[in-house]
Amino acid sequence: MANLIGTYKLGRSSGRRKALFKGLVRSLVIHQRIQTTEARAKAVRPIAEKLLTFGRRALEAMEGGETPENRAKALHYRRLALAYLPDTKTIQKLFDEIAPKYRERHGGYTRILKIGYRKGDAAPVVLLEFV
Repeated sequence: MANLIGTYKLGRSSGRRKALFKGLVRSLVIHQRIQTTEARAKAVRPIAEKLLTFGRRALEAMEGGETPENRAKALHYRRLALAYLPDTKTIQKLFDEIAPKYRERHGGYTRILKIGYRKGDAAPVVLLEFV
């Protein structure tokens, strides 16, 4: 019985899989949309949404004013994002440009649009983009 399977394995070892996910999330943040297979998009989507939620929470913390406690909360969320994606320029773009667009939205920041099949192996290809 296939109950409680937590992640898409995608036929890779854990290190290669984590590197693939980090690369896809980084590309999504930089380019706002990526073209990939359906399985990869479904695996990356929760990670990208979680990082964007960290950005939203940092903004919400700073809305309360420039107190040391609020700045510490915002820094905490930025560090949580950096722990997953250790690329400061990408995280800066996520927190400063992308997160403010979704300040009023509670989840569902990405969408998957099916665009066809890959020529070589007929894998379903999708477009993963921010809404």
